[in-house]
Amino acid sequence: MKFQTGVDQSGAQQRTVRRHRVATTPQALEDSVAEEMPVALVFNGIAHAVMMVTPRQLEAFALGFALTEGLIGQASDVFDIEVTLHQRSAEVALTISQQSFNDLKQQRRSMAGRSGCGVCGLESLEQIDLHPERITTPPLHDDAGLAHAVAQAVAQFGHQQELMRSTGGVHAAGWCDVAGNVQLVCEDVGRHNALDKLIGALAAGGVDMRAGFVFMSSRASYELVRKVARMQIPLLATISAPSTLAIDIAATAGVKLVSFCRQDACVEYT
Repeated sequence: MKFQTGVDQSGAQQRTVRRHRVATTPQALEDSVAEEMPVALVFNGIAHAVMMVTPRQLEAFALGFALTEGLIGQASDVFDIEVTLHQRSAEVALTISQQSFNDLKQQRRSMAGRSGCGVCGLESLEQIDLHPERITTPPLHDDAGLAHAVAQAVAQFGHQQELMRSTGGVHAAGWCDVAGNVQLVCEDVGRHNALDKLIGALAAGGVDMRAGFVFMSSRASYELVRKVARMQIPLLATISAPSTLAIDIAATAGVKLVSFCRQDACVEYT
């Protein structure tokens, strides 16, 4: 799938600020601030969700969201993606297969405003998917290989966080090969959005997601693990800590979860 060109924004805006320091006069400066705006996702003309997103890589985000939320089964179920940018919002219209649209109508739920929580908007406890199917992807590493791959990913990751260097206020999701070389990084104010952008970009490029792993700048939450498991990705590595539910879902799905990743150490939870 080829995405449109010319519809992306930088993901940051310049704002005038006053920097205060002890015992000095405040300075007026220009600061780069990460953008956040409501983005409506529309499937075959029907509005499905409004998410708070950084307005860049919106086509990848929409495709990744549709895949990781189980709204479509594969990237080829999407025939077209059209992005419309407004001054303070955006709309992404997806044309999907009739079968996918029929399935979508059966499982519609309201998720207005979600940028962090993975279950906001659900109407009952029964709707929370806490029983993922086990992935069939074989493990990527032995113990020595895991430590080396994580160290490589940590060493390379920061150099590709362009928006983070500019604003200091976004999460990043990176795709790494088996050796830990970072192939692609996607950024957003929401960690889940960053992961959806990454998965959408990988799916559009026909990348085999069983042959590498995801590295995240955030903590490991339930929703991140669930999205990774749905795409058959065998390993999720994060810089910060996991939650208990993230560990439990990873164990159930057969996803290796590694957190507190540093160049000289990491902690394996499953």
